[in-house]
Amino acid sequence: MDRNVVNDSLLVRDYINGNEAAIEVLIKRHQQKLYSFIYSKIQDRDSTEDIFQDTFIKVIRTLKRGHYNEEGKFLPWVMRIAHNLIIDHFRKNNRMPMFNNSDDFDIFSIISDGSLNAEGKIIKDQILDDVKKLIDELPEEQREVLIMRIYNDLSFNEISENTGVSINTALGRMRYALINLRKIVEKNNVILVN
Repeated sequence: MDRNVVNDSLLVRDYINGNEAAIEVLIKRHQQKLYSFIYSKIQDRDSTEDIFQDTFIKVIRTLKRGHYNEEGKFLPWVMRIAHNLIIDHFRKNNRMPMFNNSDDFDIFSIISDGSLNAEGKIIKDQILDDVKKLIDELPEEQREVLIMRIYNDLSFNEISENTGVSINTALGRMRYALINLRKIVEKNNVILVN
């Protein structure tokens, strides 16, 4: 097991048990990585500093309330808190990236890959998790076609053969799946950006 993971877990436990110095060690250990991550998204030093501080205020409050249960996953948990605060920052300033609201909307086009660093991978994994939960809200027939097309990389001809419906029906279900997915995203105010 990674030494930092073990040490983070021990430090979290020590802090929860009253050792105030443990949180300072955790902050110093992850300060550079977290600050760089926030700055890469915000591109403003003052706002980055505010979000960095707000992140650790939230971390401390959560730990003090005893609501931390991310055993051995301290850094990903902290990164997720920072990510959410970044989203709040953009919402508050009305600077969230907007997506064209058309029938051609493709939720999967906004999940980019490229070479990801550790923080990017954490966020991408969380976004993919969020997308899977949203897909679960679709009607069964639409969900089935979408999963076959996106996750199993089947052609519409293969989807037609596997489901016993015409290619046009499979295309229609895919179209409605994407339209409904967009509505679910908008209704739940979900942000799916890296």
